[in-house]
Amino acid sequence: MSGGLVALLDDVAALARIAAASVDDVAAGAAKAGAKAAGVVIDDAAVTPQYVSGADPSRELPMIKRIFWGSLRNKLLIILPALLLISAFIPAVIPFILMAGGTYLCYEGAEKVWHKFRGHHEAEEAAPAVDRGPEAEAKVTKGAITTDFILSCEIMVISMNEVANESLLVRALILVVVAVLITVLVYGAVALIVKMDDIGLHLAAKDSAGSQRVGELLVKGMPAVLAAITLIGTIAMLWVGGHIMLQGAYDLGWHMPYDVVHVLEAPLAGIPVAGGFLVWLVNTLSSAVLGLIWGLLVMAIVQPLLKALPFGNKKGEHEEGDVAGPPPAKHSSDSAS
Repeated sequence: MSGGLVALLDDVAALARIAAASVDDVAAGAAKAGAKAAGVVIDDAAVTPQYVSGADPSRELPMIKRIFWGSLRNKLLIILPALLLISAFIPAVIPFILMAGGTYLCYEGAEKVWHKFRGHHEAEEAAPAVDRGPEAEAKVTKGAITTDFILSCEIMVISMNEVANESLLVRALILVVVAVLITVLVYGAVALIVKMDDIGLHLAAKDSAGSQRVGELLVKGMPAVLAAITLIGTIAMLWVGGHIMLQGAYDLGWHMPYDVVHVLEAPLAGIPVAGGFLVWLVNTLSSAVLGLIWGLLVMAIVQPLLKALPFGNKKGEHEEGDVAGPPPAKHSSDSAS
């Protein structure tokens, strides 16, 4: 009897060790996968605040909350099961899904760069849809969740590709962790960003001179912060998308593009201290340039097709869910009224 109990305890201890190792694997895998998807995460955080531009301050957080839950449902109930099934039965498809997502990122990044240099401000001139009542607000929220779905797909596919060698169970656990943490991170940051000017107004109304200075800085600085986040998000899209295309082409047998990058990296690798950083910088810049070139090529093909199709948006037309530009800064005089 005692021998059976000892054996049982040994089995329990062994299971505990396996569980602990699995937790370590999941944590390490989630960190690795999340880091690879960071570029898309930054763009996700850059895009969402624009959807609540112009909304009544009392509606900002409820809208973000709805988008948050929609994003989490997308990741856990649609994208995750689909990716697990694909990875279990047709894993050879994953590189092509990844490259399709990379192409989308390059296209989106290149379109933003193109519009920036052409002075394209049509979307910014359009009145925010949230000014047109609850139905328009619901359409804006739905549009934000749809955009998030596309970015979430790319985040999850990149994460899946990083842990493709793990068992199905560990892969599933890692992707659940990545989905939850990234969604909380993105929408926590978005909530903080969109309420920062309100925090600034609150501080500016206090009696303390120090609080007033901080409040003024927050209010005046938010447009620059939003512009910086948008710029970083665009660069991150081109970098991540370009790197996906580089690596995908290499894995499919077309080695020349990545070989050129390696040639550029080689002279820097031996430089003491800074060599590793310089190699990473060359790789990143090369990926971003390739992403921009590929994105512009895709734009040249896709945009004429969209204009020719019956459901393509014509110039100057905007749907209810279109994004307005960065919200204007609020001023302390607003709070007095």
